[in-house]
Amino acid sequence: MTQWRRKGADEVYAPEEIEARLKAELPHWTYEDGWIRRKYKTSGWKATLMVVNTVGHLAEAAWHHPDLAVSYAFVIVKLVNHAAKGVTEKDFALARKIEEVVQWQPAKEEGAVLEGTPNDDARFKYLKYDAA
Repeated sequence: MTQWRRKGADEVYAPEEIEARLKAELPHWTYEDGWIRRKYKTSGWKATLMVVNTVGHLAEAAWHHPDLAVSYAFVIVKLVNHAAKGVTEKDFALARKIEEVVQWQPAKEEGAVLEGTPNDDARFKYLKYDAA
């Protein structure tokens, strides 16, 4: 099993370290062609735009900008640190925040007061959440 150690914000991780970290921390993300990437499936265009806007807000707030591929029912997020020319701690940090916000399901939180979107009703379903 490949081991990795936390590096400085702009130190580039080796491919083996990236794969190990993704497996341990971000299992729905993959390493491909020098980027870490994630495909979010949606129920249609409006939901896709909500995901794009969420990712856009988080990326701008972080001052670290992903590449996006946007289609009718999915969004692909790709992260790399362009200045460092590789995947760095900044990419992992932004990926974790995107994952946390996009996959948030308030109704599944202990003591939740927010009911969350009814995922069992096609009129309201907008994101295809990962199985918990």
